[in-house]
Amino acid sequence: MKKIILIAMLCVCAISFSQEKMISKSGKVTFEASVPSFEEVKAVNKNVTFVLNPVTGEIASLALMKGFQFKVALMEEHFNENYIESDQYPKAIFKGKIEGFDFNSLTTDFKVFTIKGKLELHGKSKDIKTTARIRKSGTGINILSNFTVDSNDFNIEIPSIVKDKVSNKINIQTDAVVN
Repeated sequence: MKKIILIAMLCVCAISFSQEKMISKSGKVTFEASVPSFEEVKAVNKNVTFVLNPVTGEIASLALMKGFQFKVALMEEHFNENYIESDQYPKAIFKGKIEGFDFNSLTTDFKVFTIKGKLELHGKSKDIKTTARIRKSGTGINILSNFTVDSNDFNIEIPSIVKDKVSNKINIQTDAVVN
């Protein structure tokens, strides 16, 4: 009898520890730095890792810079070599917290939360505050957010020859389902 109780307690502990973090390795981050009347400057990375601690509301994501794909191969090459310098700065990392997050209050309808944290990109760190729409989905928790960063905050220089064709204000969209 003691063995059965011990085994049952170990199983309960294992289940509770395994539920601590929810992960996605197929999150999507899209960024756009387009300006009107010029070619679209937009890229998508569909292999971004997102981690959510549903108990504390802590959230983190990691995007490999070479994972961003552009419609035009030459843009992708310039992005990796000249702007983001992917060999020297291979990843972008966000670590933060979803304020007032309560896993048990989530439904299939989106609920708006504030996320505060730090974005590390191109060797620099910047405080970010944004809103996210979060809901339960059939496969986990769906997290959507949009925010804007300034390339100057991360020492990303836009050469004067293309200054009128690329915006300093970069719109970033995230979409992940963690489970």
